[in-house]
Amino acid sequence: MKVSRTASRVAAAAAVAGSAVLVLSAPAFAHVSVAAEGTAAKGGYAVVDFKVPNERDNASTTKLEVTFPTDHPLASAMPEPINGWKIEVTKAKLAKPIELHGKQISEAVSRITWTATAKGIEAGYFQKFPVSIGALPEDADELVFKAVQTYSNKEIVRWIEVQEDGAEEPENPAPVLALAAASEDEHSHGTTADDASDDAKAASSTTDAASDSDSSDTTARVLGVVGIVVGAAGVAYGVLAGRRRTTNEA
Repeated sequence: MKVSRTASRVAAAAAVAGSAVLVLSAPAFAHVSVAAEGTAAKGGYAVVDFKVPNERDNASTTKLEVTFPTDHPLASAMPEPINGWKIEVTKAKLAKPIELHGKQISEAVSRITWTATAKGIEAGYFQKFPVSIGALPEDADELVFKAVQTYSNKEIVRWIEVQEDGAEEPENPAPVLALAAASEDEHSHGTTADDASDDAKAASSTTDAASDSDSSDTTARVLGVVGIVVGAAGVAYGVLAGRRRTTNEA
């Protein structure tokens, strides 16, 4: 009985502790965040999702404003259409033009705004706002996107605080996108027509080689079968010839 009571107390204490951990950690998961669908590699393109949870029980999220980084401007940012939301993309002139696919780009996306045309994000739900962005910088490990969330009751929450090294997570952290190391595959978005032609030729050569190989295999198999048939015929002929000799001698 003592062992049973002790086990029950331990289980109860663990349950209380677990609940406390969940309660304490819940706010850390409730802020606006950004994550790539797949890999966001340096120098390449990526589709990223801005995830917006609704933190209020008595109001809906009706607007999201995301400010794009100015230290590493992005020349291309194309949001995916979402039912029930109006999307506005704002661009700004660059102090220093950047080069993209051999062209000089003098402006970049500075902000994207999503405004609800219906109920927005209701209590107990979250919404993802996908955006295709690029080309990602090659000289940065992360990109910071400051966001402003507006509720139907006119409350505004600014997710704009930048995480400092060695410091605790701020109360309203800005969404941060981590960038992976560059790879050849990630640069495929910037290939030229000649590159595409070379790739097509290589693929064609590979296909022809595979076809030749298959043809050779087929020919070898046919010759093998023919050899077996000829050999069997020879054996049969020898047996018949032997029988005829034996009959004639008799």
